[in-house]
Amino acid sequence: MINFSLLAIANSSIATPGVPSPGNRKHSPVFVMGCHRSGTNLLYDMLLSAGGFAIYRGSLPVFETLIPRFGSMESRNNREKLLQTWLRSKGFRRTGLDAEPLSSRILNDCRSGGDFIRIVMDAVAEHQGVARWAAYDPDNVLHVERLKASIPDALFLHIIRDGRDIALSLKKMGGFSPLPWDRSETNSLVATALYWEWMVRNGRNHGRRFPSDYLEIHYEELTTNPRDVLQRVGSFLDHDLDYDRIQSTGLGRLSETNSSFRDEAVESKEKLNPLGRWRERLARTDVAAIEAAVGECLEETGYALSLPEAERRPGMRQSAKRALYRNYLNTKMWLKLNTAAGRKVNLSVLELENEPPELAQPARS
Repeated sequence: MINFSLLAIANSSIATPGVPSPGNRKHSPVFVMGCHRSGTNLLYDMLLSAGGFAIYRGSLPVFETLIPRFGSMESRNNREKLLQTWLRSKGFRRTGLDAEPLSSRILNDCRSGGDFIRIVMDAVAEHQGVARWAAYDPDNVLHVERLKASIPDALFLHIIRDGRDIALSLKKMGGFSPLPWDRSETNSLVATALYWEWMVRNGRNHGRRFPSDYLEIHYEELTTNPRDVLQRVGSFLDHDLDYDRIQSTGLGRLSETNSSFRDEAVESKEKLNPLGRWRERLARTDVAAIEAAVGECLEETGYALSLPEAERRPGMRQSAKRALYRNYLNTKMWLKLNTAAGRKVNLSVLELENEPPELAQPARS
């Protein structure tokens, strides 16, 4: 049986210097994060649908794209180059803001990725006349400490989903590229599960440093028992997350699925069931390989293993692969953020337009 209880570290009353106590967080910014395909979109759209948050349906890929491409934001020259590109992006167009005053704030007051997010989102909230904002980016699970350093009152919602379902979904979408020798069916599933473990452990390890400002949520419970989960999240955020109002507003993924299996559902005319899909779609040998690789993390996050220990006992080869991917992913992230290697990062995620930014219209929500 899966244990969906929210972990003790999420509800700890331990005070952390420099961050708000649970009683004065009504206007604190919120970061929704987690491994890709974990339900981050769904949770974010629930927050926006509840009301009281700035409606921003864009992307601010600061640590994954902007800093690697343009370098540290401590340099004004880097900020100028970054702005020249970002002002042509879909993310900027969706803010609905004027380029000139926002550019002035970024050039004069921004020194880090967290500063950039804070300045942009503060301006969006001010423009919309609301006191609070939430930011969506799954990859922020890797950057909690960086964000906390520049946004001390930040609150973090880490949504976690069964790693076996993540491996299946991400592989189908091509959302993670295994090393060249791991492109076979089983090996690629295991490599993707190791990526899930790396993301989850990073988020949890960072979160333990800020226990009063970090909350873990299970995707499975959010979808099967949303009222209770939203009540707990609302208490953590000091925000009214009324389920009926959320359903009535129905922004984003509340009215349109982004499931990697949606095309199959349309063809078969069957209703999508996102829970435990791996049980029907993964071969027993694939499940055994995944559970051998990430079984410890599955159990730590509340997911029961399905096979006897004899079938999933990891050998030296599996242990070596696990260490290899952990080191590979850590090194790749460090190089991306700290060296010129990041200059080659693809800007397609920004969805750039060529017209001057003052002519670009914000996209409709």
